[in-house]
Parts: sequence; structure tokens; C-alpha cells
Amino acid sequence: MLDYNVPGGKLNRGLSVIDSYRLLKEGQTLNDDEIFQASALGWCIEWLQAYFLVLDDIMDNSHTRRGQPCWFRVPKVGIIAANDGVLLRNHIPRILKKHFRGKPYYVDLLDLFNEVEFQTAAGQMIDLITTLEGEKDLSKYTLSLHRRIVQFKTAYYSFYLP
Repeated sequence: MLDYNVPGGKLNRGLSVIDSYRLLKEGQTLNDDEIFQASALGWCIEWLQAYFLVLDDIMDNSHTRRGQPCWFRVPKVGIIAANDGVLLRNHIPRILKKHFRGKPYYVDLLDLFNEVEFQTAAGQMIDLITTLEGEKDLSKYTLSLHRRIVQFKTAYYSFYLP
């Protein structure tokens, strides 16, 4: 399940963490520990995205993701994919605990991931209630609404979080 859902994208969210850290260090070279920690945070974001995508595909009844069948459409997976999404999400605090528990900003990391997950879920809700199955009314789908969906559903975890 992990090999199917976590890697495979462009990994730009995770790599953005390392790039952002380099920018914050104002050109100073990152040591091995700093690269490892930034990479661990980057992978947490990639796991978060995998969680969002697995559940989004189920909610949207999608057929493909990244050129292959959506996880829930893989034979013998089906609705078990919902639990797989929950497992993906629940590994994030475990990774954070393993690598950051002793850091003074550990609780801030947990809070940040929780807040970004809430913002993304709010964007998903706006998207879902705007495009209800059988009630597709494009007159409700304004540019302002589209911006709100993009801001909440994608931008927080894609740009703000890294």
C-alpha cells in the first residue's frame, strides 16, 4: 500500500522543505543531520498527500491516479483503502515523534500538521458540496469558489506547510 500510494508523484512538496530550509539558512550549507530532518519532514508531507489522495479518489469515485488505477480500484483492496488512508495519516505523528520528540518545536510540528489537515478537509468539503453527484450545477461554481477550494484543498499542504 505504501509503495503504491506514497512515492510516484513529483515529490515537490517534500523537496520544498529542504529548499525552504536552505533559504532560511541564507546560503549556509546544511549538515547531514539538518538534511535528514528536513527530509523526514518532507516525507511527512508526502504521506499526508497520499492520505488525502487515497480518500479523495474514493469520495470522487475516481478511476485513475498518476497513470494507474486508484488504490481502492485495485483488486482485493476496495473500501479497505479508506482504512489505508487513515493508516497513512496516523504514521505522520509517529514519524514526527521518532525524529523530533526532543526538539523544542515538536508540539508546533504536530499542531501545524493538524491545522493543515483541517484546512485541507475544509477545502475538500467545499469541493464535495459544490459538485454533488446528480446535482452538478455549474452556476454555483464561481471563480471565487474555485479559489477557495484551491486555497484550502491544495495550497495549505502544498505551499504553506513546506
